[in-house]
Amino acid sequence: MGAVSGARRVVIKIGSALLVDRETGLLRDAWLASLCDDVALLRADGAEVMLVSSGSIALGRSELGLAGPSLTLEQSQAAAAVGQIRLAAAYDAALKARGLRAAQVLLTLEDSEDRRRYLNTRATLAQLLALGVVPIVNENDTVATDEIRYGDNDRMAAQVAVTAGADRLILLSDVDGFYSANPAQEAGARRFDEITEITPEIEAMAGDAGSGLSKGGMKTKLMAARAAMAAGCDMAITEGSRMNPVRALEDGAAATWFRGTGDPQARRKAWIAGMKPRGRLFVDAGAVKAIRGGASLLPAGVTGIEGRFGRGDPVTVQGPDGARLGQGLVRYEAEEINLIKGLRSEALADVLGYPGRGALLHRDDMAF
Repeated sequence: MGAVSGARRVVIKIGSALLVDRETGLLRDAWLASLCDDVALLRADGAEVMLVSSGSIALGRSELGLAGPSLTLEQSQAAAAVGQIRLAAAYDAALKARGLRAAQVLLTLEDSEDRRRYLNTRATLAQLLALGVVPIVNENDTVATDEIRYGDNDRMAAQVAVTAGADRLILLSDVDGFYSANPAQEAGARRFDEITEITPEIEAMAGDAGSGLSKGGMKTKLMAARAAMAAGCDMAITEGSRMNPVRALEDGAAATWFRGTGDPQARRKAWIAGMKPRGRLFVDAGAVKAIRGGASLLPAGVTGIEGRFGRGDPVTVQGPDGARLGQGLVRYEAEEINLIKGLRSEALADVLGYPGRGALLHRDDMAF
């Protein structure tokens, strides 16, 4: 098969125009059920799945009777507050009927730009996926203003894919791919099956392609593609209004694939390895053996530290013989590590005053 099967981690973006009927303002229940069938098939194939879904404002404005072509910021936020409950409940019911659990994750642009929030988001998504949950991600429209908004779910979906280390990103859209010109206006416009590099010529071809309840345009999709490709994630644009849109993509439905360069995990580790370290951790022989065997570094294996650094900063790891093992992104501040070095995990809460995070350096955040 091909396009999707065999993926390790998949992010699917769903726009409002696909999820909410434009005329009635009601949820397209049958379409949502077919999408969740696709999610269940991906999970059965061994993939972890995250959904980035619009729809809360569209559902809320219908519920509140807010008519007109546009809403004020306050009306949009009120509509989002009402609609988000209905959106989350609909996903929860549809996924539960297929033996899957859902979780709601609300983000703003600040959550990806602030390092601590980024790390918290990454950790939460990783834990949800490890527990077999399907995260439903949406912009936190009830609190977001223009200054902290993504503004479109294409770019947010790409950021989620990058943050979570996904290897596939699928944008379900109202068009079946990227065209050389707007196909609705130019009969000779051709669709690209595959793009391996976003050149200035490709950028010049992008025009607004949003319609109806969707705010996304082709320019924002190219921005999403650029971010995904740089992280080693393949991204597809495909027409999503048909039933079982992901299965249709797998079966050969028209689409444009933007090909990432390299494996997402390998790209991330190369990025970590290239960062300037802010400090050093000294570890014992047992920790050296565990790390070389693919394990995370626990506080019990740390014998000392050097430098001033915060959570998320890069630090090198050095064995008892003075050999440098590599480096990683630390999960505690230097002051905290001084308190917990050499301690077993069950003792961390008594020392820190809160439950510890377990690993001091997680294996996914180490480059050795």
